Amino acid sequence: MNKYAAGFFGLFVLFYQHSDAQTKRLNFEQSWGRQPSVTKPITSFSGWADGTHYLEGNPRDKQMFQVDVSTGERKSYTVPTKSGTTVEVKDKDVQIRFADGTVRKLTNSPDVEEQNPTLSPDGNYVAFTRASNLFAVQVSSGKEIQYTTDGTDVIYNGYSSWVYYEEILGRSTNYKAFWWSPDSKKLAFMRFDDTEVPMFPIYVSKGQHGYLEKTRYPKAGDKNPLVKVGVVNTDGGAVVWADFNEQDDQYFGEPYWAFNSENIMVQWMNREQNNLKFYQVNPQTGAKKEIYDEKQPSWINLDHDERITYLSDNKHYILKSDKTGWAHYYLYTLDGKLINPITSGDWQVTSIAHIDEKAKVLYVNARKENSATVDLYRVDFSGKNFKRLTFGDYTHNVSVSPDAKYFITNYSNINTPNKVALLRTDGKLIRELADSKSESFADYKIGKTEYLTIPSDDGKYQLPVIITYPTDFDESKSYPVVMSIYGGPDAGTVKNTWKGTSNQYWANEGIIQIAADHRASGHFGKQGVALMHRNLGHWEMIDYITVAKWLKAKPWVKKDKLLITGHSYGGYMTCMALTKGSDYFDYGIAGAPVTSWELYDTHYTERWMDTPQDNPEGYKSGSVLTYTDKYKGGLRIMHGDLDDNVHLQNTIQLVDKLTDRDKAFELMIYPGSRHGFEASKRKYDFNERVRFYYQYLLEKPVPQDFK
Repeated sequence: MNKYAAGFFGLFVLFYQHSDAQTKRLNFEQSWGRQPSVTKPITSFSGWADGTHYLEGNPRDKQMFQVDVSTGERKSYTVPTKSGTTVEVKDKDVQIRFADGTVRKLTNSPDVEEQNPTLSPDGNYVAFTRASNLFAVQVSSGKEIQYTTDGTDVIYNGYSSWVYYEEILGRSTNYKAFWWSPDSKKLAFMRFDDTEVPMFPIYVSKGQHGYLEKTRYPKAGDKNPLVKVGVVNTDGGAVVWADFNEQDDQYFGEPYWAFNSENIMVQWMNREQNNLKFYQVNPQTGAKKEIYDEKQPSWINLDHDERITYLSDNKHYILKSDKTGWAHYYLYTLDGKLINPITSGDWQVTSIAHIDEKAKVLYVNARKENSATVDLYRVDFSGKNFKRLTFGDYTHNVSVSPDAKYFITNYSNINTPNKVALLRTDGKLIRELADSKSESFADYKIGKTEYLTIPSDDGKYQLPVIITYPTDFDESKSYPVVMSIYGGPDAGTVKNTWKGTSNQYWANEGIIQIAADHRASGHFGKQGVALMHRNLGHWEMIDYITVAKWLKAKPWVKKDKLLITGHSYGGYMTCMALTKGSDYFDYGIAGAPVTSWELYDTHYTERWMDTPQDNPEGYKSGSVLTYTDKYKGGLRIMHGDLDDNVHLQNTIQLVDKLTDRDKAFELMIYPGSRHGFEASKRKYDFNERVRFYYQYLLEKPVPQDFK
């Protein structure tokens, strides 16, 4: 048996113990979490004023307090002027809002909108992009500086090509592709050339004639954008280009400025995504020096979050890598020499909570005690004196004080509503700060929630699941099941956290609700995820079928009422379940599904599957379209017609196959919606899901509450 699985899985069960006092059911509004019931709002603890005072309240609130960790004394807190300064685009121009509330417009280009205004670290400049070129404006004088002039509809400076925005730099960037140096004297940026990237047309049906929205979208096997990495001085001048060949078939990850701004670390990766290199680039000359080279037999994630963390000694950095099969931290010198692993073992870190350079101690969040929970640990830079600082079978969300003497944790599990506690970093509890459990918690009868594991079909893994049972669960009766999944690589959804009460309406209606993760969902490290290499859809379907068979073997599960549902990758898995896995699943609700991987983008798809030219059998076996002859049951598909991520083309091709085979299914197109449906469509979508559950799972009319 897998050592990691045997170490802390087994049949680990947590469940809510009902007491005789629990007699009230949640009403309609309470069962959807719209009215208080078993929980109540708690104070926000938003960080630290200094080493001995934590903050109460949200930075956006009009009033915040700093609280003494020793005495609990509360005093009014004012956000510092610099940190309280924000910039935004309003009426197509950049404006700055100072901490005192003063607002000033910095640009005047009403015909062309600026994007991603970003304040320099010293607060003296605001960088932004406009019409595919990079600019900055001096806050004090309003003087505008233009760094590039060659931007077009296919060449973008400091503004991402679509595939970089979606897959490499991340959606949170909002297409931003420029980075201030810590000393505010330079800007690094990426230049993208989409000239040879195929254009994908999206038809917008508004108005009398409609129009085409054109996106440069590289599908698996297509040409990618050409990319250059440049650096400019804040006060202007010629761009210094990093010494890479723009014509090479390659990817660049987010660059990292050194703490002292004297060099910039550039992540480089080959098209196959199995070789990652770091280059130290001189911002004065563009000369590069290779300092790190990692190869893996499957793939390497080109992270845009915490791959490298520079230390302020200007001599070391901390690297995050899953090269051993588990994500861990390593200490390196700036020239790429490994000092030692900081963490190790058959478990994985999630993020750095704090670095205490003076004491040479790293505080990390990790999934060690149980892959469904997160805890805080401390460890010396040397890798010694590793210690857990949090407690219990909870998932902890922590904030460490600037001097690393204290931390606040917001913690919960599936049966414990969120609580907040203040502790010392030696693990000693100072005091509980908040508890979201309401005084009437014990008065309510709610559906029992349980965390457990199910053996995989080959016995190698214990698959984690969370089940919420009907409110008056009776094992002598049988109930329909809703199985909610996502299913993507390293994207597990089973987490031991408080789920609120939004699952209680269906518990009251007599539906079993289950979330499940497969062997490649991240619970078993990169070594588990790597099983998906070149065969998306294979192991996920095997493990979800295992869960389905486990459910249907229970006398309290209706044999013909198992519904599976998910969005995006979850939509893909839902469609696979109603085709390839249709002997085990009865109904499905699929949102924005990928139906064949050659229809999705290069970077994401090829990371797992290589190209269609290199792996034709993998693409065929991973396509929903391959199994439409096996379709049975009841499938509902929803898709936005303007989805620029998973194109409507995916659903149209599936519909074509199903109609050719005279198969019955439901289809809903949401006009004007992207990958996430427009707010105006969500109520309809929610009501249709309700209708589907009542019609097919419960076989009774929809209650008046929904009408």
